[in-house]
Amino acid sequence: MKGNKAVKIVLLALLGALGVAVAVLVSYLSREWNRTTYFDKTTINGFDVSERKPEDVLHILTDAYSAPKITLTEGGKEEGAWTLSQLGYTVDQSKLLAGLQDALKKQRASIPILLDGIMNGNEFTLDIPFSSDEGKISSVVTAASLKDPRVENANAELVYDEGTKTYSIKPEVQGTQLDDGDIQKLVKTEAEKLVTSAKPAGDVNVEIPSDLYKKPDVLSTDETLNLQMNTYNAYDQAVITYDFGTQKEVLDWNTIKDWVFFQDGQGMLSEEKIRAYVTSLAAKYNTIYYTRTFTTTGGQQITFTDSENNYGYLVDEDGEYQQLLSDIQSNTSVEREPVYSYKGVGRDGTNDLLEYVEINITQQHLWFYKNGQLVVESNVVTGNVSKKQETQTGVFPIAYKQSPATLIPSNETNGTPVQYWMPFYDGQGLHDASWRTAFGGNIYQTNGSHGCVNLPPAVAATIYENIDTGTPVILYK
Repeated sequence: MKGNKAVKIVLLALLGALGVAVAVLVSYLSREWNRTTYFDKTTINGFDVSERKPEDVLHILTDAYSAPKITLTEGGKEEGAWTLSQLGYTVDQSKLLAGLQDALKKQRASIPILLDGIMNGNEFTLDIPFSSDEGKISSVVTAASLKDPRVENANAELVYDEGTKTYSIKPEVQGTQLDDGDIQKLVKTEAEKLVTSAKPAGDVNVEIPSDLYKKPDVLSTDETLNLQMNTYNAYDQAVITYDFGTQKEVLDWNTIKDWVFFQDGQGMLSEEKIRAYVTSLAAKYNTIYYTRTFTTTGGQQITFTDSENNYGYLVDEDGEYQQLLSDIQSNTSVEREPVYSYKGVGRDGTNDLLEYVEINITQQHLWFYKNGQLVVESNVVTGNVSKKQETQTGVFPIAYKQSPATLIPSNETNGTPVQYWMPFYDGQGLHDASWRTAFGGNIYQTNGSHGCVNLPPAVAATIYENIDTGTPVILYK
């Protein structure tokens, strides 16, 4: 009986100890179940949060994830630096706290989880929620906010070398101008990486890529610029010097350049502008078929109408256009006269009377000038007024010279032999009149010629020997 009693006492003692142990265990588990801190050895996103409350961890994570700074560099040199908050990114603390509190609950999701957590702790990974203000990054990240001023681009351009007389292309200069939107996108990309990172990152350096800079508008490879250079170099050395006696007209690249135009990928010369230039040249230097004013030996001003002025120079505008076009395309220096339809015997600019015969019909007197010097003067006999065979007034060139010659008036069969014949207008001309014994006065009124200018033989000989075909004969009353 005593043995049984002892066993009972032992059993009761064991049951009592077990009850106490169970009570203690239940109390401990109850306390751990309801704890407001994380278990020992617990980490969240790599941070040790043992025995910390969610509110404490909130500040740890907020500080850690808000800390990284983004630095924009150029050639390794800092141009701007911003924190996430300066860029408009802030941790959404209410959402993060909710996530932390949810993690706290997860450590007691079940008794086995609770016991495992008590023994080994837990490892949680949370997405860190950020809110963003798009307006901030647009206001703080601008090209103007960078430390160094931006260098402007320089377009490729044509340059002219006076020494070589050629054009070349001066290459473009790549500046450092940036579009605000481009650098904002660059910085934003890096910021988005930081705010979506599972673990907090360190500071980030971002080098501005070379392809982010604004490109010059015109590059040295530009087709239009190269076409312009090649076209200009094809014509820029053309120099045409027009010879008008001692007076010159020089046409060079300063004028020709304005005649170049580009169409359908080709450089061309404007026919319209070249022809306009030739026309202006003709208007300035043509002397035939224009109204001519002449100062006589006696100082009188005589005006000949365009129909009376049959002597001088006339530019062949079509021929000159073709020649000028060819000269420009040859791209060399040329000195020449214009292409003439009619050409006098000499000129000094617009003065084409360096050599001429002057006849005053009223005074019945002649003067012959050559190179500005009087060669001979004499009385003459002109066309018979009474028979209406008057000598024609006007300005006419000597058509040719003939010695000897036989002159046969119209409607007559018999001719008159002369030694010197120099016709100038419709059968009228200068010639010797050996049959006359007197010249000048009023002879021409009733005993004049058939229209020719009769000269003393010696005078006719002097004129014939010194005059050139084409020399103008100027006749007036």
